[in-house]
Amino acid sequence: MPLRLLVLPILAFLAACASAPGADVANQAPQAVEVAEAPPPPPPVSERPFPAESLYPLLSAEFALRRREYESALGQYMTLAPELRDAGISAHTTRLAQYLNREPEALEAALLWTELAPESVEANSTAANLLVRRGRTLEAAPLVAAIARAGEDANFPMLLSGFRRLPPEQQSQMVTAINSYAAEMPDNTQLMLTQALLLEELGKPDASLEKLQQVFANEPYQAQALLVEARLLTAAGSRRPFRRIESALEAQPENTRLRLQYARLLTQDDIDGAKEQFEILNANAPQDADLLFSLALINREMDDPGAAKQYLKEMLALGERTDEANYYLGRLAEDEGEPQQAISYYQKVMTGRDYLSAKQRIGRILIEDGELEKSQAHFASLRAANPEQREQFFAIEAELLSNADQLDSSLALLNLGLEEYPDSTALLYSRSMVGEKQNDLVLMESDLRQILAREPDNATALNALGYTLANRTDRYDEALELISRALELQPGEPAILDSMGWVLYRQGRYDESITYLRQAFAEFPDPEVAAHLGEVLWVTGDTEAALKIWGDALDEDPQHKVLTATLERLGITALTSASP
Repeated sequence: MPLRLLVLPILAFLAACASAPGADVANQAPQAVEVAEAPPPPPPVSERPFPAESLYPLLSAEFALRRREYESALGQYMTLAPELRDAGISAHTTRLAQYLNREPEALEAALLWTELAPESVEANSTAANLLVRRGRTLEAAPLVAAIARAGEDANFPMLLSGFRRLPPEQQSQMVTAINSYAAEMPDNTQLMLTQALLLEELGKPDASLEKLQQVFANEPYQAQALLVEARLLTAAGSRRPFRRIESALEAQPENTRLRLQYARLLTQDDIDGAKEQFEILNANAPQDADLLFSLALINREMDDPGAAKQYLKEMLALGERTDEANYYLGRLAEDEGEPQQAISYYQKVMTGRDYLSAKQRIGRILIEDGELEKSQAHFASLRAANPEQREQFFAIEAELLSNADQLDSSLALLNLGLEEYPDSTALLYSRSMVGEKQNDLVLMESDLRQILAREPDNATALNALGYTLANRTDRYDEALELISRALELQPGEPAILDSMGWVLYRQGRYDESITYLRQAFAEFPDPEVAAHLGEVLWVTGDTEAALKIWGDALDEDPQHKVLTATLERLGITALTSASP
């Protein structure tokens, strides 16, 4: 029996799954083809012997699809595809795996598909994208090049995804591959752009800008190139980094995608300019909830709550992004000193990334208003209604109580939570911090040691224990060992750098201490880091620098406990900022 007699109905089935080659099957459920709907027979294809033993498995897979047993069907096709080595079967298997979001199986099938149909743009594109998503960019490169050779648009820039994480040898191989393809296809704009991006990755901004000029010679308004140039010029301190983007928008005012990206760039340093661009976009699409949300956030940033609320209420009227709209209406109500109105909005946040934050803010408002029983009832209700998030709500409520100096209540709640979740890292860590606040260093150390027994590379626990031992005991050598391990795991983390500086100070190693503390302060100018750095500078005689650092920190947070305790301990009682 020739293979094509069975393959052709399956290919007809594929036509029902995707309206055209490369269609997004993720939005369509696979369905078996009814015989009556089969398309006209295609031109004759070459035949090859069909393994009789494969007939039943193929029919079984087809009937599994009819019954919507997609997982079973995929398993059978994954077995059959490498045995039959037919491009149609491999394509079908790839699409079915993608529909089911089974990327490993989709990649395996797609790679076989490219082997069997190396000229297929869809096969090469599918396999290349899947390889890039899994960090195998070098393997994707020849597939992208094959797409370009076929005369289709090829996304060469995606090959640089994760470039900095590649080992040096693989980085060198990627550079060689990109330059080789560029020499082969010198007029390919995407390759020119990729070379420019590559030069930026390699720390050669001037060469990258020069390469971008070649891109603009081919495509004056190539959007990604415009954005890359703007980024490079901004980093170089150019007075008009967006000049070319502005020219492009004058020539193509309807280019909403470029305008949107330009507006987002402006939010970093020119909030007024960003607002202007978002307003232009909003005028052309007044019911676009994404634009309304951006304008709401910008106006809140610009201290115009009235405009921000108006945009958020328009989102509610449209019935889009309502959880985010209610959350930020709650934040605005808090800003305006209307806590009960804020709670009303937060209660309407039902899902999404702001859900936990909204429920936390309700609890914080109630605790700050002295409504402890209402706060307890609020979190008890959340734990009952969300069993999969019970542990999180224990931790959130306990943190709020701790921050409000309700330490006994916080500890009791954490003990209750740990009865249910005895191995919870979050709850153990929270209880250790409450123990430290209550001067119960035995509890603090016991809980952190319990975490480290299970997670020896938990940098947060290592740092917390090391810092506490350095700050509250004379076990400096032990503290140094713990902090050093944490710093090896997270070399640039400011909190750990601060701990390292502090333990070195406690050991009398002042110069080394200042080096670490300056680095921590540069990365994170927090009042506690300022307190530590200022103290070491003060002790070593650089009193002017110490007073400046402390004064500026007091401007930021005049009531910071660590900072004020440091100044009191050193006898400095009348300090004011050295800034004008």
